[in-house]
Amino acid sequence: MTEASSQIGRRHVPVLSQDVIRYLAVREGGTYLDCTLGLAGHASQIARLLGSSGHLIGFDRDPKALELAAERLKALAEELGEAMPKVTLIGEAFSSVAEHVAPGTLDGLLADFGVSSMQLDEPERGFSFQTDGPLDMRQDTRQGVTAAQVVNEMDESDLANLIYEYGEERRSRRIARAIVRARPVTTTGQLARIVAGSAPALKSDRIHPATRTFQALRIHVNRELDEIRELLEAAPKLLKPPSPSHSARLVVISFHSLEDRIAKDVLREVQARGEWIVLTRKPVVADEAETNHNPRARSAKLRAAEKVEPGQAVAKPEYQDQGSVRQLTGFAQLNSQKPHKPEKKKRAQHPGKNPRLRR
Repeated sequence: MTEASSQIGRRHVPVLSQDVIRYLAVREGGTYLDCTLGLAGHASQIARLLGSSGHLIGFDRDPKALELAAERLKALAEELGEAMPKVTLIGEAFSSVAEHVAPGTLDGLLADFGVSSMQLDEPERGFSFQTDGPLDMRQDTRQGVTAAQVVNEMDESDLANLIYEYGEERRSRRIARAIVRARPVTTTGQLARIVAGSAPALKSDRIHPATRTFQALRIHVNRELDEIRELLEAAPKLLKPPSPSHSARLVVISFHSLEDRIAKDVLREVQARGEWIVLTRKPVVADEAETNHNPRARSAKLRAAEKVEPGQAVAKPEYQDQGSVRQLTGFAQLNSQKPHKPEKKKRAQHPGKNPRLRR
């Protein structure tokens, strides 16, 4: 393991790691897929539990991340010796998982949709405005358009719509207008200054004014939301059919509302078809101790599902805490009595105050 990769590995802390292992219910000898390998933080924890008869499959379309993950898993193999499972690494987008993994072969599937710490920490990747770097933002640097091409070539109205829809930024038109006027825009620092100058932070904001614009560009450049939906729609067919002793599981971690909305909706859609049951009524979140140790975990939300026999009645599943011991999941108690919740009074909306897009 190189010194550089060793330092990156020490800085990388996988989010909700204990909950990932609990909800996946990792068993020795199983086959588990990490769709977002990153620096192999979660994958290393899974590998330790699989034993020599297990199989770990890892996907990542970032060539550098895949290389560093391979080094980290190689070091783990030296540590575990004969107890190391078989490892297969695939350098492709996780939306193509069905092309590489046979149906009904997985005991568990994990996807952590966040940008990796390595990508954020390297200025030349262009994901962060904390340090100045080229406007790239591609997870797969071998192909696709860069963020610089988007901000310099896209029509102003399309750019405004992109920032509004993918960044949930209400001042998108003002920002797009400022970007077009300042062209050419070539670095992350330049773009951050343009955005902050055109749409300064509001008193209620807890984030940098450019955060939502950077999110929108990253999602667009990498087709992130399409990738997530394609993965989740393919997942039920990849999981093994349930047996008396074990049922395959899916675990997904999202970091913003657009990702989490897709995860929640697809999990419910598949449950309605009777292909799995959702194990998390509400998303599992990090506790205070974890967020203090790893601030990135503050926005992480975990959802999980378990494979069932096709057509099994799951219209009203009984949610049981099969994961977090921190009781942050919102699960119903195992007995049939549920606490009474008083009805909330709905506030009447003023007829003259409809939400408007700021210009």
